[in-house]
Order: sequence, then C-alpha cells, then structure tokens
Amino acid sequence: MLSHFRLLPALLALVMLPVPMAAQAQAYPSKTIRLILPFPPSGGTDALGRIIAQTLSAQVGHQVIADNRPGAGGNLGLELAAKAPPDGYTMVLSSPLVAISPLLYAKLNYDPHRDLAPVTRIGFARKVMSVHPSVPARSLKALVELARKSPGRLTFGSGGVGTAMHLTTELLKSQTGIDMVHVPYKGGGPAMIDVMAGHIPVMFTSVTQVLPHIRTGKIQMLAVGGRERSPAVPNVPTVIESGFPGYEAYVWWGIVAPAGVPVSILDTLSSAINAIVKEPATQKMMEIEAAVPNIMTRAEFSKLIGEDLVRWTRIAKEADIRAD
Repeated sequence: MLSHFRLLPALLALVMLPVPMAAQAQAYPSKTIRLILPFPPSGGTDALGRIIAQTLSAQVGHQVIADNRPGAGGNLGLELAAKAPPDGYTMVLSSPLVAISPLLYAKLNYDPHRDLAPVTRIGFARKVMSVHPSVPARSLKALVELARKSPGRLTFGSGGVGTAMHLTTELLKSQTGIDMVHVPYKGGGPAMIDVMAGHIPVMFTSVTQVLPHIRTGKIQMLAVGGRERSPAVPNVPTVIESGFPGYEAYVWWGIVAPAGVPVSILDTLSSAINAIVKEPATQKMMEIEAAVPNIMTRAEFSKLIGEDLVRWTRIAKEADIRAD
C-alpha cells in the first residue's frame, strides 16, 4: 500500500494552495500541525492520514506531520488528541471508534463526546469479507455454511476489540447465526499480516486495506458489505447479493480535534480539508487506496457520530462486547 505514495509528489503539485485560508483565522496556523494516526502503519487509516497530511501541508503553508500512535484499539491516539492543548495544532484521524468507545471501555481516560470536537469526515470505504486462500469457501454463503458446520472453529481477526472490523463481523454473525472466535490485534495492519500468513483465516476489513493483497493473490475477497458493489472490485458481490438481505457495513474516516478549539479555527480546518478532498488529484490518491471521498460539514459529521452510537449500541450489547 505504501508504494502508492510514489505518486504523491506529482499529484501534490496539482493541489497546491487551491483556496485561501479563512479570513477570520489569518493568524492560524503559524507552526507545525500534528495529525495523529491511532493505528499502526500499513492500514487504511495510515494510508489516508498520510494523504491528508501531505496535501494539507501544501494548503496551509505549514508542515502537517502524520504521527502514528497505535494502542488500546485506537484509543491511545484519541486520548492523546483529547488531552492536547485546544489550539488547533493537534488533530486525530478517527474511524467510528470515536462514536462507540464509551460502549466498550468502562474506564476510558477521556470522553470522546465531551473531549473531542468533530472537524469533518473525509470519506469512507466499504467493508469486505476476506479469507486466506486455504479456506475452503469461495463465496460468503459457503463460508457461512462452513461456520455453521463447525461452530467456534473459525477465527477472525480485527484491529482491536470494538473497532469497525470487529463490530461489522459481529453484525454478520448476528444476522447469520454463525459462531466465529474473535482474535483482536493492535491494528488492522498486524491483523492483515497474520491473515496473509494463514494464522487467521477470516477478516472483515476495508477495501482500502485489503486491495493490494487481493491483487497479489495472498487474500481472497468473498463479499462487499455496502449496498452497492465497490468500483474497485466490481466483480465481487455484495453481502446482500450473497443471500443475506439488510446487511450494510462500511468504515468512515474523519478528523476530530480537542474540545475547546476556537470555532474559527475548527471552521478553518474544516474548510481547508474539505477543499483539498474536493480536488481531483486528492480524490485520485484516495481512490488508489479504494477510499470514497465524501466530505461533511462539522454539523453533519457530528450527527453521523451520534447515529453510529445508536447503531452499534445494539450490536455491542447483543455480543457482550467489552474491552475491559
């Protein structure tokens, strides 16, 4: 996946300074901005975070550093951002974890709904059910039948307890009545390494993360979790087409900042990031990673986080998912 970044220098030239910074925040920024990536290198969050950091650097005229801070299923990075000074110089690229952490952790060292402020969503990727080639199933229906015949024998990997990878698989388990054993990792990248090695047979991850390995034949893709097929893998059917109606799973990525950052700075960041995501060159870079560019205003993003909280509360309670 990181090899795709060889394209960045040429593409970045096309997105240099597309719009001026907001007038009400002319003094901002005046120094380096840190964008925390709460998962290890090689995952979807890492790939998209580096695209945003490099293009935003060109936009604001100051360096934006991508800073990987994995741990605690992504919560370490979110906590670092929540406790950072509310001056606009620290942000974090989050997945739906920002909405659901309170459901999973009885003792968080921060409150994502109190201590973090939405800036903007940048895009999403459809989830895909992927397996190691040694798994004797070439369709999702066949995988479900395999799991039904041997309850508890199949394992599935994720980037950590309560991550989108975990919850979307639990959703499939709930709808199909199958029993698979969860094996959490400290990020999607390490989990994918073990799937490719055959140590873990199953993983429900984003197209962004799995696509390079599909191309090399190290992973087989069985079904796409969205309502529609992914343009990146148009020959792969959806879960619905595979015989399981009503299933929809995708992961989104968005920028959040410490609560207390002045509204003028939040608006400046939102406008700048949205502007670069609208640029054809940025969208091309995101599409290479199989991510769908899809921006939101701060209000829209805040609403999405609330809706995800409601959506995943049922699954977390039904599967008795707790991280501590």
